[in-house]
Amino acid sequence: MPFSQFPLLPELNKAVKAMGFTAPTPVQVQAIPAALEGRDVLGSAQTGSGKTVAFTLPLLHKIMAARAGHQGKPPVRALVLVPTRELAAQVETCVRDCARFSPVECALIIGGVSFNPQLSALRKGVEVVVATPGRLLDHHRQRNIDLKHVSTVVLDEADRMLDMGFMPDVRRIMQLLPKERQTLMFSATIPPEVERVVKEFMKEPVRIAIDRPNNPAAGITQLLYPVTLDQKYDLLVAIIKNVQLTSAVIFVGTKDRADRVARVLESAGIRSAVLHSNKTQAQRTQAMDAFRDQKHQILVATDIAARGIDVEHISHVINFDVPQHPEDYVHRIGRTGRAFKVGDAITLMSIDDQRYVTAIESFIGQSIPRAALPDFPYRVQPILQAYKPSTTSGFGRLRRSIPRGSGSRFRR
Repeated sequence: MPFSQFPLLPELNKAVKAMGFTAPTPVQVQAIPAALEGRDVLGSAQTGSGKTVAFTLPLLHKIMAARAGHQGKPPVRALVLVPTRELAAQVETCVRDCARFSPVECALIIGGVSFNPQLSALRKGVEVVVATPGRLLDHHRQRNIDLKHVSTVVLDEADRMLDMGFMPDVRRIMQLLPKERQTLMFSATIPPEVERVVKEFMKEPVRIAIDRPNNPAAGITQLLYPVTLDQKYDLLVAIIKNVQLTSAVIFVGTKDRADRVARVLESAGIRSAVLHSNKTQAQRTQAMDAFRDQKHQILVATDIAARGIDVEHISHVINFDVPQHPEDYVHRIGRTGRAFKVGDAITLMSIDDQRYVTAIESFIGQSIPRAALPDFPYRVQPILQAYKPSTTSGFGRLRRSIPRGSGSRFRR
């Protein structure tokens, strides 16, 4: 079905067309009609499946319909809460794109930057606020924002907000809002803690589940490269120089590791941008802009960016460090294969990472193919079979070839 089948205002259909969208994604097909009816919606869908547009169009439609005949400074009518600054910036861009043919204004309220531009926008009058919880509460304590007219609230990436410890702040914010409101919650996974939040904040929500929450997107080819810890850096450089790479995000476990990976790449003649929480907001914005504009082919990032990167041209995700939580693996590799396209997810696995890999494979319900890079001078030959608890773990078995059908796209 085309977007025109939704009962959206003409300005929104015009914006959708200008953005190049022709047909809605499955989550949009299910979420938009329910949200337009005023129902609470709980959406569980793969990263990159169109969740942002699924809640943005209905909330803008509601605001624009209520705006008719309104005079003077508009109140804040919609609030979108997100866990990270990067994700907030992505959502705010989507709101502005969808509202381009309407007078609706949006403000971005995040930490790490000056209060003054945010205060100026709020004083001027905005109807949509996209915010991280902490900075929003700061503005409220200083009486810079009035939330009593909010009719729609969106909790985006609810499971991540739980993981990052933001739910106490979220609960404080929810208590400041009118009781009669529409609540839309979107989350990559729906763990028990999120279910408790649903019961606390939502009224008989329409539940939408697109695909199995712990399944990576179908277009992502996954590969594991076993390697000893001391050769990880060398193998990373060799892989980058051998794969047909458009652009890649390299995920690491710590801020120090991110900086070290960037230095190793630089010494190998590979320029990269670095994104982690020790960077100032200006540095993080500059890094994302350089990566998005393809001035840098590589972005090295900690998990702070795992759900805040929405860049279509990412061909590869490389896990330099195996994530300790299986959910983080799915979120990381979801940066490629966006909007049902294809991409490669490569994970470097040392012997100490085996327990995390086993947990990931159990979580996603499949074994990830092992591979070896041709002509790489392995000190210890990698085992290319999946680990079995009944066998002795190690890298001692000699296997020189990449398995057929592994999906790795190498230069010939």
